[in-house]
Amino acid sequence: MKIKLFDKMMFNSRIKSENTSGRERWLGYLLGPVGALLLNAVLGTYLNVYYTDVLGLTSLWGGSFLVIFPIASKIIDAITNLLMGYLIDRTKSRQGKARPWLLFSAPMLMITGILLFLVPQANESVQVVWILISYNLFYSFAYTIYNMSHNLMVPLSIRDSAQRGKLSVFQQVSTIMVTGILVALLFPMIIMPAIGVDKSRWILVMSVLAVIALPLTLVEYYFTRERLSEETICQIQKKISYKEQFKAIFSNKYILIIFGYFLFTTLGTSIKNLSTVYYCNYVLGTYNDGVTQTLLAVIGGIPMGIGVFAIWPIAKRIGKKNATLLGYVIYTIGSTVCLIFPKNMVMVLIGQFIKNIGGLPGAYVFMALFADTLDDVEWRSGYRCDGLAMSIYNTIAVALVGVCTGLFNGMLSAYGYVKPYFDQAGNLIAVQEQAVQNVITFAFSGLEIITSIIVVILLAFLNVEKGLGKKQAEIKERNLIKSKGD
Repeated sequence: MKIKLFDKMMFNSRIKSENTSGRERWLGYLLGPVGALLLNAVLGTYLNVYYTDVLGLTSLWGGSFLVIFPIASKIIDAITNLLMGYLIDRTKSRQGKARPWLLFSAPMLMITGILLFLVPQANESVQVVWILISYNLFYSFAYTIYNMSHNLMVPLSIRDSAQRGKLSVFQQVSTIMVTGILVALLFPMIIMPAIGVDKSRWILVMSVLAVIALPLTLVEYYFTRERLSEETICQIQKKISYKEQFKAIFSNKYILIIFGYFLFTTLGTSIKNLSTVYYCNYVLGTYNDGVTQTLLAVIGGIPMGIGVFAIWPIAKRIGKKNATLLGYVIYTIGSTVCLIFPKNMVMVLIGQFIKNIGGLPGAYVFMALFADTLDDVEWRSGYRCDGLAMSIYNTIAVALVGVCTGLFNGMLSAYGYVKPYFDQAGNLIAVQEQAVQNVITFAFSGLEIITSIIVVILLAFLNVEKGLGKKQAEIKERNLIKSKGD
């Protein structure tokens, strides 16, 4: 599918250099993604809180609505992810095959992000319909289009693994550090105590975040470049069927290991992230105390800030796979400390500190490792499968997030979660029975022990970096020969 609109100069990338530049790293990979990623990070942490504590939907349909609707919605999301993978692999323009979709997603993120919170004061049926439509417009369409394109920027940026690795670090700094600081520090310390359970304040704050996403996504579009797509822009492309692409991907053991790795890390992280606010409100601290979640984020997050300067040299020295494997061994130790001492602030902070040291390699170099596997697929099959591979990657993510949300809400409902309420004296009552506290604690730290052990076993078999430089040189030579032949 050739998009002629993007042949116009007004849509040209502002990055002209053949090698990656500082402007590209700082604007395209660090600053630009902040808007959309911040919006998504806030939603991932607080949208469920909006549904349970502001709209009071925990008991809707006998407690089943917040269990069923996230899972059912992800069926639509999975379909749109596969569709986007198909479209990206068949998109051809001077701006690449993924970047044009970044531009399409920018206004959609803003509009649908606002609609998520404008749930009308009406009967339950109207609210249910609004939630279903707004949720799917954001996650199944706007964010799917953005996230698919955004995640392909590193793999399609340049062939050189070292430069690609640096871009991966910058991109993950945007994901982890910038959004993490705001979501984990600013929100629990200042914003959440200020907005409480006031619906109008929630709408105002979230609308501001949605509006900010628009210009920053445009920055990401204009300051990134798909050099790998440019290698084949002049070639007459043989049409590769979906069946051939599926075969190329699912016959490659390395990309299957990557998908398994991503599946289990997403499972553990999604449940942990969903439970964090509840854990801080009901187990480790008190409701919206402005301190507990902030301490957890500050002490636990220090390694993520310091590590950004050290992780790439370490990964270069011992390998991206080895660094990530060792990291998850450490991560398991930190999770165990948190599980053993769930109400001891000092021990939980120590556990979080250890966990985040262990999480550094996976957080900062994963996308570079994923890009290596895509090169291996291309070397073996003779063609790239970026869109399909990313659609499978995203389908795993969205399906699991929906399943995890439904599962977590189901656990809350089953064990008797009680929405915060005001007593006759006007005091906010927000306490939970011990059974609810136990299930929240397991969600926060127990599950990640299991998933981390599985990840360590998977990574032991991921040897994609061996001989990668030679493979990349062969791919480049093939494309050069094809271009001359065409």
